[in-house]
Amino acid sequence: MDVSTSEIKELRERTSAGMMDCKKALMETGADMEKAIEWLREKGLSKAAKKAGRIAAEGMVEVCITDKIAAMVEVNSETDFVSKNEDFRSYVKDVAEQVAKTEANATEELLNEKWLKDNNKTVNDVLTEKIATIGENLSIRRFKKLNTTDGVVVPYIHGAGKIGVFVKLNTTNNSDAVIEAGKNIAMQVAAINPLYLSSSEIPADYVESEKAILREQALSEGKPAEIVEKMIAGRLNKQLQEVCLLEQNYVKDPEITITKYLEAVSKQVGTEVKVTSFVRFETGEGIQKKEENFADEVAKQVESMK
Repeated sequence: MDVSTSEIKELRERTSAGMMDCKKALMETGADMEKAIEWLREKGLSKAAKKAGRIAAEGMVEVCITDKIAAMVEVNSETDFVSKNEDFRSYVKDVAEQVAKTEANATEELLNEKWLKDNNKTVNDVLTEKIATIGENLSIRRFKKLNTTDGVVVPYIHGAGKIGVFVKLNTTNNSDAVIEAGKNIAMQVAAINPLYLSSSEIPADYVESEKAILREQALSEGKPAEIVEKMIAGRLNKQLQEVCLLEQNYVKDPEITITKYLEAVSKQVGTEVKVTSFVRFETGEGIQKKEENFADEVAKQVESMK
């Protein structure tokens, strides 16, 4: 049956549910407003919609590696309390598996896909159900996929999912020694957070911006203008070294760089081993978080169960 725009608008205002969910509720209940509200409540859609505007900056990062694809996904929750919930963690694992096994390359595409574990639902349907069940706003924030058929991808998860890293190695050798080297480098990425693989990847505007900052710093220190440029060159080289993975000092042996470490590994295994790319996700980075203590989190969980 057809339902009017005004009916959909009224139901949306009364429940905060999505427009398409309101339309479906009205169609399922013969446009009976009260029954439609009850239908949305039973499906958890009204409750979930009201949580959608709340900040979700906690959560976890998870990985899934298949024969062809390595997938990393970040799913956010409102509180750290929920991010440790086994139901939530199991759900995030399922999302990572979904990403690894589907063609989606953007979050919007992923949300509209059929859920692999139940083709009668979309990924967004299952997300909405989880929001209603867990009692917090949840968000599939981002994901990244790497091809595993043209190299070796080594994953590393730190802090129960607070940081996730992929390191992709260009090598024909997948021995334990190579995997260990990949993990060592992934741990370095997690700890030091390089911005680029090598200095050749650094955009020119980034270099110029850093030069300008260093120039102002040097001048404010009262350094003579004639030696400022020489100072900038030295400081800039050191700073760029710190943000480029291959040029960083290796944390486990600061006397050598990551490049030198890889050369030693290549010599050990008898095959060239190079890092071609890396991915690093840190849960909630860039999201404005609300400051809450543990007692507040517990109180919120108790309230959501009422």
